[in-house]
Amino acid sequence: MTNNDARFTLTAAEQDLLPSDDEVQFYQEHGWYLSKKLLTDEEVDLLNSASDRFYAGHRDRTLPTRPPRLAYWEPSQGDVHRHNDYIFYEDDTIRSILSKPIIAAVAARIAETSQIRLWNSTLIHKPPRADDSRNIVPWHFDRHYWQTCSSDEMLTAFIPFHDCDEEMGTITMVDGSHRWKEIGGDDSTSRHFADRDRSELEDMLAENAAYNQAEVQKVPVNIPKGHISFHHCRTYHGSGYNVSDRPRRAISLHLQDRTNQWRPFGLSNGERVVYNNDVLVRADAQGHPDYTDPAFCPVLWEDAR
Repeated sequence: MTNNDARFTLTAAEQDLLPSDDEVQFYQEHGWYLSKKLLTDEEVDLLNSASDRFYAGHRDRTLPTRPPRLAYWEPSQGDVHRHNDYIFYEDDTIRSILSKPIIAAVAARIAETSQIRLWNSTLIHKPPRADDSRNIVPWHFDRHYWQTCSSDEMLTAFIPFHDCDEEMGTITMVDGSHRWKEIGGDDSTSRHFADRDRSELEDMLAENAAYNQAEVQKVPVNIPKGHISFHHCRTYHGSGYNVSDRPRRAISLHLQDRTNQWRPFGLSNGERVVYNNDVLVRADAQGHPDYTDPAFCPVLWEDAR
């Protein structure tokens, strides 16, 4: 049962799109879930055309300051694997579609939380190039570089703008890896995968699998247009080359559950980890980053529980 806020109301047809009890159990056991068709073809096409305008220079607003580790492709970088953080903030057309209540409602159901807030969002363009190793996303899990978050139940929605299969380098999950107990890490685990050595990440996956006496089962998620792939923040995932004849275009929508808040996380040199959100969001009553800031971390779904 939802509350009375119209933003958080589902139609009868949308109610039918929510995960079943068995699908919630699947997510809890496997660490990922492929949704039903949550976006219409017209909405997906609008995301695609909005991204074209964005790449051509359109902005509805820009960030008030540039965070220290911002991923932000510029045309001068050429035909490479593009990542542009905070697309939800900078483009109103994309924001309006990603704010559809059904997306966050699905996330809330599988994560078993009564509230979903935005954490971050990244526009992605993977060109059809098998000659550039930067097009490979190495094995990693997102929780590593969200160390300033208190929650272990955050999740990501991966939203392609077309049918997305292995040929295009779709997202691939290491099945059930969110349930592994992790070997002790070091300072490097707090860095984004783009700032870490690929072989180091391959070794980390193998070592953690061995430690848990687990088989590394890699599952490519073939995503039909309008469907969305969700994964737990501790699920190892990555993607291979795009060997199709067109770019793989998508958005990664990172989401917080109700309980998440800022926590201090120190490095061995005495410094504290600073996530990009920390320099953008307002301060809370204690002067710490407020991960409920409506400008950057708006509520996308809430129910009456």
